Amino acid sequence: MTESFLQAFADAWNRHDIDALMQFMTEDCVFEASAGPEACGTRFVGQQAVREGFSRVWHDYPDAQWLGARHFIAGDRGVSEWTFVGTRASDGVRIETNGCDHFTFRGGRIQLKNSWRKART
Repeated sequence: MTESFLQAFADAWNRHDIDALMQFMTEDCVFEASAGPEACGTRFVGQQAVREGFSRVWHDYPDAQWLGARHFIAGDRGVSEWTFVGTRASDGVRIETNGCDHFTFRGGRIQLKNSWRKART
């Protein structure tokens, strides 16, 4: 796993390219969103559920971008730090907040993407 792998993943997010994103994920992938009813946020398990979870982000924030990404790799774990900017579709509120993704890798792909971001009032 390399920092350039995570940058390519970040680039696919900024292009809103769901097919490219899913190529980075294992078949049994998991996405833990930064918000939701569970302690881990909303948890999506498996390719189809993760695809839907990822796509939901662009539905909620049609102009979403993750800026200034910085990546770190340590064995089978990784972190990407970024600043999220986007306009919430439901009410037009513009959001800018820092966050990060914690990754677990397996077989050259992402098995777990656990997202975190600052909550701003």
